[in-house]
Amino acid sequence: MSSLENLRKQAKLILRWHRDRYYPVAAQIRSGLPRFSQMTDPEILAQSFRLGDAQELVARLHGFESWQALKTGLPTMSGHAETVSAKAVISAAVPQLFVANIGAATDFFVSRLGFVIAFTYGEPPFYAQVRRDGARINLRCVDRPVIDADLRDRDELLAASLTVATAGEIKTLFLEFQAAGVPFVRTLKRQPWGARDFIVRDPDGNLLLFAGPAENIE
Repeated sequence: MSSLENLRKQAKLILRWHRDRYYPVAAQIRSGLPRFSQMTDPEILAQSFRLGDAQELVARLHGFESWQALKTGLPTMSGHAETVSAKAVISAAVPQLFVANIGAATDFFVSRLGFVIAFTYGEPPFYAQVRRDGARINLRCVDRPVIDADLRDRDELLAASLTVATAGEIKTLFLEFQAAGVPFVRTLKRQPWGARDFIVRDPDGNLLLFAGPAENIE
């Protein structure tokens, strides 16, 4: 099978994911196609999305401006024609937290941590995603703990790490959470490796690390 045929199959797969409202593909579309860059996941999945759009996305992921440019340029790239589709592109990483109640978990993230609900799934809901700025966290309802609580607390086993860009932002975030009455496992602390961070505990005991640089880099 030619590499171009592989790319056609990638485009068709992306199109099918969009039609099936497969949420992870929304992040890939947002990062790859500028006209979707300011849309939320639900907004992207509600948009008209055709095979041409999926082909353009595949082309951009491989360094071309359009599908036609990809078809024209692919054969001329020495050693690339047979391997271009062999390397997968990871567009996003989203941690998943295990929770006992989706409603209680989403309420904590929204009311205490300033997130918004991206989506919920199921009736009653057993799966959800919350987001704040560029951070996204998936929430999965389970009927029993999946990790030893004593071990987690003793060794500070983190469920997710979220970062900000500047020293001022990590302090501002800590003060925001402090004013909201967020339960801290560890308050804002400067670390030997040049970071300042703090740890929050959610209602299910999951430990969330928030970190930023200790000093701004000029």
